[in-house]
Amino acid sequence: MTRQTDFQLHVCVKGEGFPFLLLHGHPGASGSLSVFADYFCSRYRTIAPDLRGYGKSRPPGPFAMTDHLDDLEALLDRLQVDRCWVLGWSLGGILGLELALRSPERVVGLVGVATAACPRSSHPPVTAWDLAYTGIAGILNRFRPGWRWNIETFGKRSLFRYLVRRQEPSVYRYLAIEGVSAYLNTRPEATDALQEALREGYDRRDKLDRVRCPCLWLAGEADCHITRQSSRETALALPDCQWIAYPDTAHLFPWEIPEIVCSDIEAWLSARR
Repeated sequence: MTRQTDFQLHVCVKGEGFPFLLLHGHPGASGSLSVFADYFCSRYRTIAPDLRGYGKSRPPGPFAMTDHLDDLEALLDRLQVDRCWVLGWSLGGILGLELALRSPERVVGLVGVATAACPRSSHPPVTAWDLAYTGIAGILNRFRPGWRWNIETFGKRSLFRYLVRRQEPSVYRYLAIEGVSAYLNTRPEATDALQEALREGYDRRDKLDRVRCPCLWLAGEADCHITRQSSRETALALPDCQWIAYPDTAHLFPWEIPEIVCSDIEAWLSARR
């Protein structure tokens, strides 16, 4: 596939200090990382791009997953970032791993959130009722974020029950503010690129011994999108990695327990400054 070298990512930059690159998942956008950007921008220069095909980074045509890495390296060059911390959530964690393998001199440390080098799912089959309840819950939550009646009546019967274990208003506010817009602004080209990589059997477990930077790997105990087991497997294979699994949480656990997650990341970063 022809590489689009003139393509530029839309990016949200906050704060001052050592650069901290934040990479969202699928579907996603830079706003999905606000839970991290808002917390860390007082101490770091947080850099949260909309990946190609997501948010405001509208692709000029079909692309491959490797184009994400070209885009990220071009973005860091544009922002004159020689070295940075990297945090990646879900797909973003996979791209973070790839960046650490491709440009080890740039990545001083990597935080993987709900991600794995060989992602495996245990998600139950999706029914028509799942889709119907998810649509109703999402629409009502968009207009009245965190409405307890909606959570109890539709949310707990929808696909949201697999994304979050803690069916709380605070989580549904994140879904309303960041989740819905990220979903609606994910382009078909981005979905096609991800599905093609998965069809090819993405698996980088045999390359993990080449990752030389320190890593922190975080997982939700009840994550069925990228299982706790696949996350743990990745953490054990990385040469220098700390692993934490959070009980009673799922794939969107940073929205379920944001203070705990950010505090653990901050402690890990502080120990390595």
